[in-house]
Amino acid sequence: MLSRNWPRQWVKRSTLMCASMLAIPVNAELLGDSSARLELRNYYFNRDYREGTAPSREEWAQGLLLRLDSGLTEGAIGVGADAIGMLGIKLDSSPGRTGTGLLKVARDGRAEDDYWKLALAGKLKTGKTLFKFGALVPPVLPTLKPNDGRLFPQVFEGGLLTSNEIEDLELTAGRLSRVMQRNATHYTPLTLSPLNRRFQGQGATAEHFDMAGVDYRFNKQWLARVHVAQLQDIYRQRVFTLVNKSPWGAGTFSSDLRLSLMNDYGDAKGGKIDNRALQGLIGYAYEGHSLGLAYQRMLGDTGYANILGADANLINLSVLGDFANAKERSWALRYGYDFASLGLPGLSFNSRYISGSHAQITGSQTIGKSWELDNELRYVVQQGPLKNLSVRLRTANYRSNYAKNFIRDTDDTRLMFNYAWNFK
Repeated sequence: MLSRNWPRQWVKRSTLMCASMLAIPVNAELLGDSSARLELRNYYFNRDYREGTAPSREEWAQGLLLRLDSGLTEGAIGVGADAIGMLGIKLDSSPGRTGTGLLKVARDGRAEDDYWKLALAGKLKTGKTLFKFGALVPPVLPTLKPNDGRLFPQVFEGGLLTSNEIEDLELTAGRLSRVMQRNATHYTPLTLSPLNRRFQGQGATAEHFDMAGVDYRFNKQWLARVHVAQLQDIYRQRVFTLVNKSPWGAGTFSSDLRLSLMNDYGDAKGGKIDNRALQGLIGYAYEGHSLGLAYQRMLGDTGYANILGADANLINLSVLGDFANAKERSWALRYGYDFASLGLPGLSFNSRYISGSHAQITGSQTIGKSWELDNELRYVVQQGPLKNLSVRLRTANYRSNYAKNFIRDTDDTRLMFNYAWNFK
């Protein structure tokens, strides 16, 4: 149940958030260029483990996410502030079904009735260079993919600079020091993901994560990216990406080629890390249909490493697995259809099948094999009072021959409603 005074608390906290944003010098530009967005996320989550005695995870929650973005002050360096207020409300849960990542779990194992958090960030801008600092939701980068797959996104503490001073060239650099997970209300250290016990240093933490990158667009069709990152005293990574999207016949051809090079460094608190990830995706879209074929191969002595809670930014990353264990090879077939071609704008369907093999799993003598099937049906209301309401039904099925204390055989079902209001 909800706390009886939650509406009053939410209004009070939102007011405090607005006051905090306006604590910087105020002028016409600061207020005139400001914007706000209120997003409602209604999320039903059911994860059924198909083997063992582990209970299924099933919860239903409502999220309210308020984004406030100020304009910038006048002068050579514009100053502003952004804020994100988040309120999560329990609609259905029980002690035996928690752990979905939607709700905050109390010490007694029960989901809390509601929880809230506030993320504040400052920003400085000169020319086409922007520096944001404080609580950040970074964009998806080749070296970091923040997870936004529940009620709320991951929030990182740190600074991020993006510069577009040179035409067609974007520079990115930043340092992150802590992370607030999706259903948490406090920051925790940056931690090496323990997925499938890929590394000896389970639970290794770092003081900061540094990243930098260069993106260059040759023309409307070709984009090249070179990004580097390091999780202090745990791993270093270099990622090279080449993306293309070009007209071909009556349709559009696309490709995405990536090479990730990763190794341990410094004190190597996570143990040995030695991974080279080769990835490629080609696709073709025609009259509402889209077809894609992907291949991913892990080389080196270990699997792919990433920060706990974030996603591995890989071609074959899926709802439940990343197919990135040591020596693993995987291929994927993707299909999508936009029903606007049949006169039903707003309705779309996407499906993906991934098959993995040759995986070396720590503690298992079996050569790992796995597969996953993901399907999503989505509809966006096109007109009327509920225009832009998004409804998504997503299912995922995962099976493997791994030892049962790793990723388990799983059937996953999610129903999501998203609606947003934009204010200027």
